[in-house]
Amino acid sequence: MTGSGNVKILEDGDRRVYLVGTAHVSSRSVEEVRQVIQEVRPDTVCVELDQNRFEAMTDEERWKKLDIFDVIKKKKVPFLIVSLALAAYQRRLGEKFGTEPGAELKAAIEEAESIDAELVLADRDIQITFRRIWRNTSFLGKLRLLWTLGNGFFDDEDVPEQQLEELKQEDTLAAMLGEFAEKLPQIKGPLIDERDQYLMSSIEDAPGKTIVAVVGAAHVPGMLENRNASIDREQLNVVPPPGRVGKTIKWVIPALILAAFSYGYFKHSGEGLREMILAWMLPNSIMAALLAMVGGARFLSILTAFVASPITSLNPTIAAGMVVGLVEAWLRRPTVEDCQRLREDAQTLRGFYRNRFTRVLLVSALASIGSAVGAWIGATWVVTLLR
Repeated sequence: MTGSGNVKILEDGDRRVYLVGTAHVSSRSVEEVRQVIQEVRPDTVCVELDQNRFEAMTDEERWKKLDIFDVIKKKKVPFLIVSLALAAYQRRLGEKFGTEPGAELKAAIEEAESIDAELVLADRDIQITFRRIWRNTSFLGKLRLLWTLGNGFFDDEDVPEQQLEELKQEDTLAAMLGEFAEKLPQIKGPLIDERDQYLMSSIEDAPGKTIVAVVGAAHVPGMLENRNASIDREQLNVVPPPGRVGKTIKWVIPALILAAFSYGYFKHSGEGLREMILAWMLPNSIMAALLAMVGGARFLSILTAFVASPITSLNPTIAAGMVVGLVEAWLRRPTVEDCQRLREDAQTLRGFYRNRFTRVLLVSALASIGSAVGAWIGATWVVTLLR
């Protein structure tokens, strides 16, 4: 089994690393991981997990502890939605083949425990990865990302297991990643390239002379390219602050609107100011309320979006989605049962709407998007009135 094409043996003096490339929803990968660990009986087992995903995989009660108000206040809504969408996609594929998503990683954890090997969580914190992706993506890129996730992860297209096994071949992987980079180049860096570096560095720093590392096959080519490279994992853990342009843009619209109001008031002795205020408020209010309605918001939440959006758009520190989300959470009151069903309900669009927890997330996210779009429309309209 250790001679399989899915297992790369990396030697450095008296140290040996067995790098096992897997498909995350393939039953064959589960069997292969178990056999390799039992044959090699390593000192250390490294897995492509971080602490958050490890706890989610091993602690069935973790979902019960989610606090919707905390998620909204800490601005984790988009990251949780993306995380649920990714998990739902893998879960649906796994169900088709009778395999739990990440079963090969769980198998590696169990086998490590059975032979008393040290376990190393080799991947970067998933929240840091998402935040670096978010920072690296423009506003239009974020919309495109959400659209791609919605299309891809709620699509019920059949994928044969043979195709999953073909993904273990490096040539196919190279072509797949090349296509991925072409479609979403801003995402590939933080999601794939940086984690290739992080995983390889973590494995090389892992204790013991014999190591089995279990990672997704998509990472293997990039990891091999970064073998023995000098990688600063601390730097890869830093979430870059918004650049000067990003910080400036946040205040451009508020400054522009306030300046336009002042100019219109003094230039025309107050005449036309009412028209400018309406030009600002209407697109903000209508777009935020409309998208909140699309998310299935309660009437009071829709009304909150209508009233709050023109105000929050003038204050970049508060998003309309935060205000609307908190109102919707108060009205809808997600239960522990909703949290328990998160992973199942997130597999379909209907489930997203049915589950009160994900419905609140959806309303919050869509209200923010609507407010942002409305702000740009309103700002453009106000500028056209400066005559």
